[in-house]
Amino acid sequence: MSKKPISFGKISFNLAKQKDNSDQSEANTATSGFGTFGRTPIQEHKEIEDITDDLENQHVQQVMGIKNFGKKAKSFNLQEMVEQAKKTAQEANKRRLEAEAANNFSSQDQSVLLGLLPPKLREDTDDDDDFIGPPIPTGLLSTSKSDKKVESTDEKDTGEDSYDELSGSDDEDLSLDKRIPNTHEVEMHHGTKAVVALAVDPSGARLATGSIDYDVSFWDFAGMDSSMRSFRTLQPCENHPIKALQYSATGDSILVVSGSAQAKVLDRDGFEVLECVKGDQYITDMAKTKGHTAALNSGCWHPQIREEFMTCSQDGTLRLWLTDNPKQHKAVIKPRQQGGLRTSPTACTFSRDGNTVACGCFDGSIQMWDHRKNFVNTTSLLRDAHQKQVEITSIAFSYLSSYLASRSNDDTLKLWDLRSFKKPLNVFDNLFSRYEQTDCSFSPDDSMVFTGESLQKGQDVGRLLFYNTKTFEQVTKISVTKSHVVKSIWHAKLNQIFVSCGNGVVKCYYDDKRSLRGAKLCIVKTHRKKHSVEVVSSQQIITPHALPLFRQEKLRTSKKKMEKERLDPVKSHRPDLPITSGQGGRVAASGSTLSSFVIRNLGLSKRVDDEQDPREAILKYAKEAEENPFWVTPAYKKNQPKPIFQNNGEDGPSDAKKTKTED
Repeated sequence: MSKKPISFGKISFNLAKQKDNSDQSEANTATSGFGTFGRTPIQEHKEIEDITDDLENQHVQQVMGIKNFGKKAKSFNLQEMVEQAKKTAQEANKRRLEAEAANNFSSQDQSVLLGLLPPKLREDTDDDDDFIGPPIPTGLLSTSKSDKKVESTDEKDTGEDSYDELSGSDDEDLSLDKRIPNTHEVEMHHGTKAVVALAVDPSGARLATGSIDYDVSFWDFAGMDSSMRSFRTLQPCENHPIKALQYSATGDSILVVSGSAQAKVLDRDGFEVLECVKGDQYITDMAKTKGHTAALNSGCWHPQIREEFMTCSQDGTLRLWLTDNPKQHKAVIKPRQQGGLRTSPTACTFSRDGNTVACGCFDGSIQMWDHRKNFVNTTSLLRDAHQKQVEITSIAFSYLSSYLASRSNDDTLKLWDLRSFKKPLNVFDNLFSRYEQTDCSFSPDDSMVFTGESLQKGQDVGRLLFYNTKTFEQVTKISVTKSHVVKSIWHAKLNQIFVSCGNGVVKCYYDDKRSLRGAKLCIVKTHRKKHSVEVVSSQQIITPHALPLFRQEKLRTSKKKMEKERLDPVKSHRPDLPITSGQGGRVAASGSTLSSFVIRNLGLSKRVDDEQDPREAILKYAKEAEENPFWVTPAYKKNQPKPIFQNNGEDGPSDAKKTKTED
């Protein structure tokens, strides 16, 4: 009894094995397509296909108004395709076996090798029809367990190598010192004071620098030329030094942390977006205030949540903020000392996934909280991480979040394993630091940790030091400048290192082959001076004996030319000078004294000199006025009383009250 074949639409595949030709002919006559209810007479395959096509066309025409969708689909015979693929694989396998046998082994070696094989494997090698795929290597036929383990590890290694080849990363072949992009360098000048804040946006298009001289400068690599000048410098926090800068995860805003109690958020062009509220200084419980009440120390953005950022202050708190509500903090974290007293957090950061909040405190401890829970109890706490009463200037998580690096003003850099967070993996000492913002960071592949050092007595050049995170050996050191090295950032996308120094200089190190964009866009652009007016210079002909009319004026500098034009009243637009007498139709103003004003307005022929004393000028005419009075005396001649003058014998005024004398 033959089994009924399985049918998928128009494609049929017979799974039953045909015993003889009669059974195979019967199976081929089996119907295909969708069955019907009840018993139907057996029809040919073509007739059933025509019926199903007509039914489909009628249904499509009723629903959509069209008969069919173009050409009919081709039908394939899967059994023939599988047999054909099997034959080609067997032929290719035979050819490969013959080539390997001819190259590697002689016929005698092959017979000996086949004799050593188990009988089951010997039958498989004889039966070429059932053998599909490459042959088993002879070196892997040992049945020991150790060889099997080696085989599995080798397979893993080859898989990793192939992934590296596909990803195109050739950094694995390079030594650690050659992975550092320091073949070329570019220098940018922020000012004269120390640059203690440095930030590069995630795309690597812009750089922001902040200094203790209150300035924040913005640098655009796509718009700068080889002169390397910033396109905007401003003072966002008035007379407060800038302590920290960081671009958000999307790069559309930048967090500014200054010496004031209020952090600010600026947009990409430097315009203020928001300012955090200041807390009440007279409330002792810091959880009851809306903001910080003392100077800020540091701040950073959340790596996953776009609108969240964190600040830490000398009031002993860390506060989480949202850009939607700058008038009220989102959460307050209060780190504590050993006895429960408050301590000031000097550095804060998020882990790479954003689930952990970590801070370094003034008592030398490193404390961590889970961001997804309330911030009452710490998830990790290490009391004696660094020296007490010394600032922890920076803490940084590795890219895989397995290591933690901490930098302190106790002249050490410590590397920690977060899986056993009790003792440091290694302590890198003799790293002098005099700034509270000296940071440390990891390379993009976590193979190195690097930090800068400040100048000690006797040192001439500040250095940037790189250490291996596996062997803890110093990989290399870069001599940066004749000043302190404060901040350093290794940008993963650009593959460039930005370093800020204590003399106001910011340096960018890059590799000409393995670095992208960034400072490489600027150095190829030449600086062109802008001219407002184009001046065509004509050739000067010197004629010393020419007449003044035809003499050509000598070329002078702009300063001399301006001095000459200043003396010209027309070119300098000099105002009219005051005149003492009428000229050119203008009338001189009246005299500066009252007497000269009266005399000139009366039209007398004799004029009084303005520089003469008016009293003397009037007394000249006293005798003439008595003999021939003209103005005042005739008017009062009839009713004027006789004047009585004081006698010469009496000295001084008479007393109003006379003293009484006794009789």
